[in-house]
Amino acid sequence: MQELVHNYQPQSNLPSGVFMSHQAAEPVIDCSIKQLHYGTFLAVRDTDIPVTKNSITAFIGPSGCGKSTVLRCLNRMNDLVRGFRFSGYVRYRGKDIYQRSVDPVAVRRYIGMVFQQPNPFAMSIFNNVAFGLRLNGYKHDRAERVEKALRGAALWDEVKDKLHKSGLSLSGGQQQRLCIARAIATEPEVLLMDEPCSALDPIATRKIEELMLELKQRYTIAIVTHNLQQAARVADRTAFMYVDTSNNGRAGYLVEYGDTKGLFNNPRELYTQQYLSGEFS
Repeated sequence: MQELVHNYQPQSNLPSGVFMSHQAAEPVIDCSIKQLHYGTFLAVRDTDIPVTKNSITAFIGPSGCGKSTVLRCLNRMNDLVRGFRFSGYVRYRGKDIYQRSVDPVAVRRYIGMVFQQPNPFAMSIFNNVAFGLRLNGYKHDRAERVEKALRGAALWDEVKDKLHKSGLSLSGGQQQRLCIARAIATEPEVLLMDEPCSALDPIATRKIEELMLELKQRYTIAIVTHNLQQAARVADRTAFMYVDTSNNGRAGYLVEYGDTKGLFNNPRELYTQQYLSGEFS
């Protein structure tokens, strides 16, 4: 897996049919999906999205446009779905993570993920965070690494006196921050977040958003969100996806990608304009 992080040369190959509002910064992940299938169903087509270093990239669009599908491609989570196949590539630091020589478990060591629903394990707060450390063979300094991860997730002060208690005893917002701590304990470079606030109340959502802005100083982040205001608040760059329903299909594809402020204030594509104005959701 070490070869994934060597000999990196930035490159980005957005297709000619997609509007890009400005030249992106250095991509840590360069994703190019020509076609992605689940069995015979074409789920995503013609989608090229770079995820740039120490920034937040948001994926927005109507339900069913393939946002989460694309996100899960970035660390090979779709490998777990029967019938998954795709043509294209996902390059992490210049190396295609879908090459046969690449171990998908090792990929997830460098590219972590936080899911829509908080999913702490039925074990102590400490062991929740230490789980990934054990899985990845960390034998020393576990207590220090657990504390560092909990501090990084802005949770340490709230749980430092009850690390032995179950992670399930925490509130929903605390559970999501615990899952973030678990994800960053192994110090990945990239953090993927699939609608991390959709199950949270407004106060907990604000804490997660503030945390994301702090985390991007150390990590590269990609999020899926249905909340346009959230994308506008936290994302540096935004990718808008739509659904092609021609030929009795339902394939998601990239319409527009660029600087978030520019995309929200001056969208170039009609579908983007209509979506941002609330004509459809």
